[in-house]
Amino acid sequence: MTTPSTDAHLWRQGEPGPGETVLLPRTANQARGLARYCIDFLRVPRAIGPATLERLEQFHLDSVGCGVSALALGANAPTVLRDEALATSPSRGTRGGICFGSAQPCLIEKAVAANASAVREWDSNGTNFGYDAARGRTAGEFGHNDFYPVAVAAAREAGLDGTATLRVMLLIDEIRGRLAEVFALRKYAIDHVHHGAVACAAAYAAALGGTEEQVEAAIGMVVAHSVPYRAIRAGHQLSDSKGASAALAAEAAVMSGRRALAGFLGPLDVFRNPLALYRVNEPCADGTSPFDLELGVSGDAFAIHAMHFKLGLYEHQSAGAIQAIIDLVGSEPTVARDLDGLTAIRVKIYEPAYSIIADPAKRTPTTRQSADHSLPYILARTLLKARTAVAGGLPLDWEGLMLLPADYSAEAIADPAIGCLIERMSIVPGGPSYDALYPDGIPTSVEIDHPSRGRLGGTLVQYPLGHARSAAARTAAVVSLKFDRLVAAAVDDPQRLRERMRVTGRSSEEMAELYAFPIHGCDPG
Repeated sequence: MTTPSTDAHLWRQGEPGPGETVLLPRTANQARGLARYCIDFLRVPRAIGPATLERLEQFHLDSVGCGVSALALGANAPTVLRDEALATSPSRGTRGGICFGSAQPCLIEKAVAANASAVREWDSNGTNFGYDAARGRTAGEFGHNDFYPVAVAAAREAGLDGTATLRVMLLIDEIRGRLAEVFALRKYAIDHVHHGAVACAAAYAAALGGTEEQVEAAIGMVVAHSVPYRAIRAGHQLSDSKGASAALAAEAAVMSGRRALAGFLGPLDVFRNPLALYRVNEPCADGTSPFDLELGVSGDAFAIHAMHFKLGLYEHQSAGAIQAIIDLVGSEPTVARDLDGLTAIRVKIYEPAYSIIADPAKRTPTTRQSADHSLPYILARTLLKARTAVAGGLPLDWEGLMLLPADYSAEAIADPAIGCLIERMSIVPGGPSYDALYPDGIPTSVEIDHPSRGRLGGTLVQYPLGHARSAAARTAAVVSLKFDRLVAAAVDDPQRLRERMRVTGRSSEEMAELYAFPIHGCDPG
């Protein structure tokens, strides 16, 4: 049963999972309600379920592995942003932020931008698809677990221990995850990272002791001043802006939070503002926003349980196709041995995946940023890895065919064998029957014509490994292996780094220096 608490809050028992949730109705000032929710979540904490905390630790560790690898290999955007950060000094009266691989304090927002850029650069960390069928909230907006550096920066500045920092991390994931269920930014050409910016502004300001009005002002500033458009993801060849979008959103969010804490008053009641992005794009009656917003409070009633892991470097909507290839070559190794003999590779995939990773412009990528968003390239590279694996007697599974940074090197992208496979590849929209299965799943099928084995495959894949509905233990094992492979050449002791990144039980002093460990090839500052 639901009972009202204030004009902005309605409490209810979380169903179908255990735990409580809070409802911010569309008729209330949701920005103020979100501020109150953040403050209560951090300062009047209810018990969080062990399964939620463990999943949060997994997503954070996965993000760190991605970031460390990107920096060690000299990826451009995070290196540029890290150099920019390390050239600054902390603002007066602050402890400053810490970049991956350095103990030198710098401007907080610059450290956040550098770290979030590193985490996101490989496009290999966690994903959400904005889907809660039990509540009927299925807007299906994308999002990624890019924003943990904001929580770590808040911990350093506010003196939070590991337990409190995990709550800030969870708060960010919960807000952006639930917004993704009720408002599809992509429909209006707005980049999905904006939901993350709203979450970061609210969580950061609350973690640093902000009042309800200050947190609401931080949210208002982000919504009014910092709306990124999907121009960063359009075009034949993608740029550094694709991978750094979350980083720049996080930077803006932290700056908004800090300005609000200093007394700057941003727009209030912004979700009901008739000229803010929500009502401009989805008109509704005065005094309302386009959606109700329900947020987890305790137990395991959190959106993180519907978020997904990536098992290598690839745009997540290609996971169903990769699984289909793995299933096919695993059952028919002859296919992997004789790629030159394949006469046709036919792929069916849902929208919006087709428009994002399979449009004709994606058939000839020349940059890494375009290649990891090219379904033809991803499948061709997976098939080539399968040929190498079968020749060496290696397993034809996710472990054996894991896509890693080397698979997106300039040499790999220029390999003539890639183009030969793509020439035989046709990718078409699956139509309404496929589209209806998203965002619950990642519906894809791959069919191959082989000269001796005939027509193979064609089975619909909906929940590839790594998906929240796939085998959890098996997913965890592959994600753990991915971490080891990504950081193997980047740090002296991968196991020690794994242990260091365990946030549970950390003191405030340990949290303040969490990311200050050496990375091979990185300037320590």
